[in-house]
Amino acid sequence: MDKIAVVIPAYNEEASIAAVVASVHTASQEAGIHYWPVVINDCSKDRTGEIISQLPCTAIQLPINLGIGGAVQTGYKYALLNGYTHAVQVDGDGQHPPTELLKLYTEMEQKGYDVMIGSRFLDGTGFQSSFTRRLGINYFKRLNNLLVGVTINDSTSGLRMHNVKALKVVNKDYPDEYPEPEAIILYIKNGLKIGEVQVEMQERQGGVSSIDSISAVYFMAKVTIAILYTYIRLTFR
Repeated sequence: MDKIAVVIPAYNEEASIAAVVASVHTASQEAGIHYWPVVINDCSKDRTGEIISQLPCTAIQLPINLGIGGAVQTGYKYALLNGYTHAVQVDGDGQHPPTELLKLYTEMEQKGYDVMIGSRFLDGTGFQSSFTRRLGINYFKRLNNLLVGVTINDSTSGLRMHNVKALKVVNKDYPDEYPEPEAIILYIKNGLKIGEVQVEMQERQGGVSSIDSISAVYFMAKVTIAILYTYIRLTFR
């Protein structure tokens, strides 16, 4: 039977993390698939580390803050080393309902994808994010299409599932600060097949977003440079 590691990066998520872990177990029972929460406490300053140590999950306590990319890669490394057949990122703030994981898994297995991304924008249902963020998401969709000829409608979505082939790629190389758009280049340049499936996301259930409207322009510029660097590095390696 397939085993799916549900990788949950958590930084100051004391308000929502217990509910997220509980929802993973509920979704596992309902789907009849083995999901197991792997929570990575990215050196939180609140009670996140204490809370997850008492929950039914694998609790990984990072000694220093690695950022979202480092925390997620830690979870992927754990999944690969411990014999999981798939690993899927689910954010610790409650935006990614684990009930949607069955859609990713089913689509992935039926169509032979290596990476399956949960998209908010295929039919426009569920939480659609802010107007500013949607502009940025559309920009990265066009940039990635220009560079690698693949259209991913929700390239900033963190809700994404990897099979073992993809885990071997991200185990060696994964972007750090804002990894999702940059990882699209990484997937394509390593010959991975990417798909999208419509999911319904929620507004964050607690904590504070790391990106606000003031930092949006800086974020887009920084990620653009990172995407271009990754493209050049992998094209001419």
